[in-house]
Amino acid sequence: MTVADVAWLLPPAAALAAACVLLAPLGRQVLARGVVFIDLAVAQVAACGVLVLALREEHPPLWLTGIGAAAAALLGAALVWWLARRWPAQREALIGLVYVAGAGLSVVAAGFDPHGRERLAALLAADVLWAPPSSALVLAGAAAIVLAIARRGVLGRDAVFYPVFALALSAAVPVLGLYLVFALLIAPALWCRRGAALSVSIVLALAACAAGMGLSWGLDLPSGASVAVALCLLGLGAAFSPRQATCDAQDTPAPGRN
Repeated sequence: MTVADVAWLLPPAAALAAACVLLAPLGRQVLARGVVFIDLAVAQVAACGVLVLALREEHPPLWLTGIGAAAAALLGAALVWWLARRWPAQREALIGLVYVAGAGLSVVAAGFDPHGRERLAALLAADVLWAPPSSALVLAGAAAIVLAIARRGVLGRDAVFYPVFALALSAAVPVLGLYLVFALLIAPALWCRRGAALSVSIVLALAACAAGMGLSWGLDLPSGASVAVALCLLGLGAAFSPRQATCDAQDTPAPGRN
């Protein structure tokens, strides 16, 4: 096997690596806030935006898909933020309904598109092997911005977290699919909650991504689903870690500064 034979794997590998760095800090925030459904809800609304856009443009360019996903995700994040503040005791149930509503609207939108079923399947479990180099660059840029914000210690503020979270998911979902994005958010964050440093949890996520890609390559399995399963196993492994659960100070939401 020559270098040229595996060179085409560099863009999807780079996209997965950038997504690990991008989503791990946001996943810590999700667990610290106790709103696990938020990632599913916002990601599903972003996917819904992509499907609705496809009704107007049969083959929308990547930049237009990103705009549609970002607009929908921002609206979804604003709705989730309002529900969480207005009814905090029922926020998980209400956010779950937002997810189901987004999923239902996605199915309806897909029904009006001759290629809707294929688009919907790709938004749930994308074939990461075909991620273009431009997507890896977008995810890498978003990861750099999120890390810079996290280092400033302001990611715990609602006014910062919700729009950053929405934009990050709108960049990741069209490339990786909802299932893989959810796994990348939660699996590394569970290791952080067990006391692992963020850098260690990212390395573990990268190893799980490599294992999933290797399994997909060796057994000719769907790449996105294979990587998502590997990450889920990684997250489940955190339950067997002997380390004590911790929560970094910068992960704690700051309600007084929202």
